[in-house]
Amino acid sequence: MRRREFACVLGALALRRKSRAQQPAAGRGWLEVRAMGALGDGHHLDTAAIQSAVDACAGGGTVWFAPGVYRSGTIRLRNRVKLHLANGATLLGSTDLADYPAITPKLRSFTDTYTDKSLIYGEGLTGAGLEGDGSIDGQGASFSGPYKVRPYLVRFVECREVAVRDIELRNSPMWVQHYLACDGVRISGIRVSSRVNQNNDGIDIDASSNVRISDCHIVSGDDAIVLKSTTAQPCRDVVVTNCVLSSLCNALKLGTESTGGFDNISIGNCSVYDTRLAGIALETVDGAILDRVTISNIVMRNVACPIFVRLGDRGRPYTEGVPRPPAGALGNVVIQGVEAEGANQTGCALAGLPDHPIENLTLRDIALSFQGGGVAADAVRAVPEQAGMYPEYRMFGRLPAYGLFARHIRGLHIENVLLSVAAADARPAMVCEDVERLGVDGLSGHSEGAPLVRLKDVRTARLRDLTAPRGMLVGVAGASSAAIAVQCPPDRLTAAPEVNRKEIADR
Repeated sequence: MRRREFACVLGALALRRKSRAQQPAAGRGWLEVRAMGALGDGHHLDTAAIQSAVDACAGGGTVWFAPGVYRSGTIRLRNRVKLHLANGATLLGSTDLADYPAITPKLRSFTDTYTDKSLIYGEGLTGAGLEGDGSIDGQGASFSGPYKVRPYLVRFVECREVAVRDIELRNSPMWVQHYLACDGVRISGIRVSSRVNQNNDGIDIDASSNVRISDCHIVSGDDAIVLKSTTAQPCRDVVVTNCVLSSLCNALKLGTESTGGFDNISIGNCSVYDTRLAGIALETVDGAILDRVTISNIVMRNVACPIFVRLGDRGRPYTEGVPRPPAGALGNVVIQGVEAEGANQTGCALAGLPDHPIENLTLRDIALSFQGGGVAADAVRAVPEQAGMYPEYRMFGRLPAYGLFARHIRGLHIENVLLSVAAADARPAMVCEDVERLGVDGLSGHSEGAPLVRLKDVRTARLRDLTAPRGMLVGVAGASSAAIAVQCPPDRLTAAPEVNRKEIADR
């Protein structure tokens, strides 16, 4: 046998082995969709055949998609049924809205006002999931209009032990995946690419608990990973780790829908790049309590605003017949180990409300680089409260600080923070207004005609280890400023006439 012929024979044997390796093991609860009549040719509508396979596996089984393109409308999952898409298999959403029947969950939530259609849907299930090296494509660019005419790609409601792993999800008409009031969600190793329509969130965890998200790469048109609470049930016990994110909105977000609250949330070890709004956005505006949240070890590149924290009072009821909720609470948040470059001129707002301050917020071991270019008028502008406004990092306009603007906070701790600018900026690095129990232990930045830190109506504060190459380090204003201890040379501290100088001590 000639050498070339021998090589061809070896190649054919290798391909045969590979094909066999992708096939499911017989007799182990696997059912191939083509055995139920699916064609997988990308043209024929395979919905009925796929649903028959899912129904046949109800109670425990895996529906297997061999390489091919399976066009489908809504598929309703069953208890302990997984869809396994082999490498080269694509589940392709139909572009005909008639192939997506309306499904209204038993649970009432604000998402009732959003779409009631999905490509993959599960409600009240245990042990359902998606897996494999294949892909699910919603053909989202083919849909246009309001929420109701744009289906979710994947939706689970009040399910337990949901597992989604390794698969690629792309081109959703609406949110890519929505987990509403689920318990025990595991999302790992998935790829999300969806920038073809409005509201293309990558992952929406909504009023769910015991959630783990890891090792995902998400490129989204809307928020990349977002925790919500669109019903009275809180979103709690959630871990997000080892993800790479890029978003045309926010990368890591809690809110905006915030009725039931957020509790015991840990986010860490993530890389964020090319994000149009905030890298980290923590928001509660619909009466929720946001408590015990830690975010650590996040790197960012080309992100407009690295950190945005907002306690507001939009007060939107989550369903009809429910009264307007009062303002909620936001506290016990630690953000540490964040490095960001490429932030724009706006700055980072950490903002509560006059009668509802943020409680116990810590920023530690953080280095943020901003565009700079702010002028003296920016440094003295009055920032409106905007209590009921939709929360977004730019809601206050260009801030009086090029770095951190903190207002209405009780217990703010700044430790080892570097705030730098690429171009000269006439604003302070940090401005604190109506802050009580302020601790600054290590802050470095630039001061061009303004102090490094400006305090206004700040009570009970201790500042030390402040570093700027020149200019004033601390400026104090506001008649209610009191009990301020500053480790600073006297010639680098200034106080406005209304300030009682006896309330400022050099320590």
